[in-house]
Amino acid sequence: MASRGDRVRAINAGAEAGHNGNPVTSFPFPAGDLRRETWVRGYRKTHPLGRRACAYP
Repeated sequence: MASRGDRVRAINAGAEAGHNGNPVTSFPFPAGDLRRETWVRGYRKTHPLGRRACAYP
């Protein structure tokens, strides 16, 4: 399980990736990792398409 600090870093990294326009499939965490879901949450906040951009596998 990821610590709170790990989740904060993941959400910030996701927000940065969304702001930069990176594809949602560029998440750096493996499937089943809590940080992956948190990263996507951060991505959704800043990506120009918002929630519609997050139909991820």
